[in-house]
Amino acid sequence: MPNTDATKANLEAQLAELGERQQRIAQDLAEPLNADSSEQAVELEDDASLEAQAALVAREIASVNRALLRMENGTYGECVRCGDAIAPKRLEARPEAALCIACASTEQ
Repeated sequence: MPNTDATKANLEAQLAELGERQQRIAQDLAEPLNADSSEQAVELEDDASLEAQAALVAREIASVNRALLRMENGTYGECVRCGDAIAPKRLEARPEAALCIACASTEQ
C-alpha cells in the first residue's frame, strides 16, 4: 500500500484544487447574461457545459472526501464492495479508488 501520509497529503491537495475549480465554475455561472440575444444563446450553451463540469467536480470532491474518511476509519485500501485489498498500483494511479479492479470492472 502506498505511504498513507503522502497519499493523504496528495488527496488533500487534490481536494483543495477541486474546491478552487468549483469556485471558478460557480463564479462563471454567476455572471449575468449578455443583453444581445445571439450572445445569450452562446452563453447559455457555455453555462450548460459549465454545469456539467460542476457536477463532475462535485462527484470528484465527494470521492476524495470518502477516501479521506476511509483513511480515518482505517479501511483505506480495502474494496468497499467485496472487502479485498485494492492493488497498490491502482491506489497509486487513483488514490481515491474505492473498488478493487474486479469490482470496478463489473461497474462498467
